Amino acid sequence: MPRRNFDELLDAGVHFGHLKRKWNPAMAPYIFMERNGIHIIDLHKTVVKLDEAANAVKQIAKSGRKILFVATKKQAKTIVSEKVTEVNMPYVTERWPGGMLTNFPTIRKAVKKMSTIDKMLTDGTFENLAKREKLQVERQRAKLEKNLGSIADLTRLPAALFVIDVSKEHIAVREANRLNIPIFGIVDTNSDPKPIDFVIPANDDASKSISIILDTICDAIKEGLSERKNEKDKEASVKEKKVVKKESPVIEIDEDEVPIKKAPAKKAPAKKAPAKKLDESIEE
Repeated sequence: MPRRNFDELLDAGVHFGHLKRKWNPAMAPYIFMERNGIHIIDLHKTVVKLDEAANAVKQIAKSGRKILFVATKKQAKTIVSEKVTEVNMPYVTERWPGGMLTNFPTIRKAVKKMSTIDKMLTDGTFENLAKREKLQVERQRAKLEKNLGSIADLTRLPAALFVIDVSKEHIAVREANRLNIPIFGIVDTNSDPKPIDFVIPANDDASKSISIILDTICDAIKEGLSERKNEKDKEASVKEKKVVKKESPVIEIDEDEVPIKKAPAKKAPAKKAPAKKLDESIEE
């Protein structure tokens, strides 16, 4: 059953596309009609595609892997940072750092540098620096936090990318395609859906439209994480039961209550007939 119905998407303005003259012909299958020079997205297809994307995202979250959300446009930044933080997933809302995926080890070095500065602040090393050096370190830390703070916990390449406005984030899309990382994307009528694995045809400019789609995706992630936790709890309980079965029970026995069996009396050996004397045998 769809997670969002037609009316909910209609109320959020998900159906509004771009001007007809700005359209991408590859989006023709997802366009319902044109009204007053603006393309209208077919919400029936949006409902189906959104449900497919939500199910796929749920399975990724259930497997324990990370999904990287990318949204650097103004109207999506705050929405993404608030909703994605709730499900503990990494996100990029500032400028996309070129080579973030294709040159991931370098990005990890920058993140480690940020953690090194944090260590300096806690162990007292920072206080021993000169005033000018302190200022430089603080500026560097602020810059790293702004650009990479949200991906500090991303220790390896993400399992998938979720992109809002695939045209604007074309560099991120290209890097993910090069590494064969699946891409989920909100695709408007002016964008090319071909590089996107899970296309969600929708308005990528209105904050309400972005919000309702992100709510659906984040709810699916929560479901996946919840199922993962339940499975782990079940496995743990099964292991505990197995351990209990393996341990042999110790039974205490009162020595006074145990009947003592008497050993059967040994029979006396049969007496052998006395041997005849040698003299008697000779006389006979």
